[in-house]
Amino acid sequence: MTDRQTMTGCDLGGVFVVLEGGDGAGKTTQSRLLDQWLTAEGVPHLMTREPGDSWLGQRIRELVLSPDSGPICSRAEALLYNADKAQHVDEVVIPALREGRVVVCDRYVDSTIAYQGAGRVLDPNEVAQLASWATVGLVPDVTVLLDVDPCEGTAKIAAKDRLEAAGDEFHLRVRQHFLSLAAAHPQRYLVLNARKTREEISEAICHRVAGLLNR
Repeated sequence: MTDRQTMTGCDLGGVFVVLEGGDGAGKTTQSRLLDQWLTAEGVPHLMTREPGDSWLGQRIRELVLSPDSGPICSRAEALLYNADKAQHVDEVVIPALREGRVVVCDRYVDSTIAYQGAGRVLDPNEVAQLASWATVGLVPDVTVLLDVDPCEGTAKIAAKDRLEAAGDEFHLRVRQHFLSLAAAHPQRYLVLNARKTREEISEAICHRVAGLLNR
């Protein structure tokens, strides 16, 4: 993806888990179920999300997702998302990993590459390089990709934000790039069919995370 030196959550003393996928794939549901499992197992952890889970990110989230925002050019959008990432990693993610916690993040770098790169028809490699710089090369120990037909996923959403309302062709490009990213790094991805039951998906995710904890 880039030539930048990378580090994982395990390198910092914790475990970094990311949930990715198209809109309507069920990331929020699986995040909640994983939170419940980690709590039941007594594992210190932090649930977080992008964009928006830092003081700066909250303001950026309003700008990039609100349907009331004015026109935002694709390059500016990519820069805003990466500004959110830089602040989030510095303020929230890395401190929690250094405390030895499991950090579960709803969306991370792959979403920016897929949405702001492939979706907005920018060069995904350039967006990836920018995202790697913004996140100081921090990559997840596992990325769970919930794969869903984007036409099916976005159809479930009544009140759509700016990205959810971007159209089927946009979301088809996003889905394909998510799958391409997973195919390029199969060792750190868990790709799951989002049409399986929530229990089946949750079991697969918890099994993968348990393996990281045991390691």
